[in-house]
Amino acid sequence: GGCARTAYYGLYALQHRGQEAAGIATINDRELSYHKDLGLVGDVFDDETLERLNGTMAVGHVRYATTGGGRRENAQPLTLKYVKGTLAVAHNGNLVNTPELRTGFEYKGAIFQTTTDSEIIAYAIAQERLRCPSVEEAVCRAASKLRGAFSLLVMSPEKLIACRDPWGFRPLCMGRKGEAILFASESCAIEAVGGQVERELDPGEIVVVRDGKVTSIQDNCRGLSHMCIFEYIYFARPDSVIAGQSVHQARLNA
Repeated sequence: GGCARTAYYGLYALQHRGQEAAGIATINDRELSYHKDLGLVGDVFDDETLERLNGTMAVGHVRYATTGGGRRENAQPLTLKYVKGTLAVAHNGNLVNTPELRTGFEYKGAIFQTTTDSEIIAYAIAQERLRCPSVEEAVCRAASKLRGAFSLLVMSPEKLIACRDPWGFRPLCMGRKGEAILFASESCAIEAVGGQVERELDPGEIVVVRDGKVTSIQDNCRGLSHMCIFEYIYFARPDSVIAGQSVHQARLNA
C-alpha cells in the first residue's frame, strides 16, 4: 500500500484542515477500494487497513463539516459506481447553488445518500460523463455549472484529475516524488511525504494524470483569483506557501 501510505502521511500533515472524519480511496488494476470513518487520521487508519488499500493511485480527505453535518455517510472521498465504471471524489470548499442543483437532479430521479454538496459534484460529473467522451471533459463541463468554492480530486479507473474552481477560492497544488505526481490542498503535505512542490493549479484549471503523463485543461480559466483570505488567517498551516506567500510571514505581516 505505498500509494495509500503516502496519502495517509499527506492527510496527517493536513489534519488541521478537518478533524471530524478521514478517508482514503485507491485504484488497483481498475478496482476501487476505500476506507473512511469518523475520527482523526491516526485513529481511522492502522497498518492493516493501509496494507489492504494497495493500488497505483490514491485520494484522501480530512473532513470539517460545513455542509451536511458530521455523519459517517458524509465522510469522503465519496465513491460511486455508475454505467461508465467508478469514481472517487474528494472536495474542499462549499457550493452556493446546492439547493437548485439537488432539486434539479432529484426531479430527474437521483437518489442522494448524503447531505453534502460534495455528492452533488460527484453526481454532476457522472451525469456529464454519460454525454461526453472522457472523464476529464465531464469534470470540465460539471465544473462550469457549479457555483462556489471547490478544489477537487477525481479518480477514475485510469486517471487522476485535479480541478480548481474558476474563482480559485481554495488552494490546490501539485508536486512530484520521483515518478509519482502528487496533489494537495497545501504545500506542507507534499513536503511531508518527501515530494517537491512544482506549482499551484490556476483558478479554473484541470490537470489530468494518466500513466504518469500530465495534461492541463484551461477551458474554465478566467484569469481571476479570489483566494479566501481565511487560508492565511486560519485554515492553512504556518509552514505552507500559498500563492507564493509564506503563511507564517503573512500572519506576521498582519
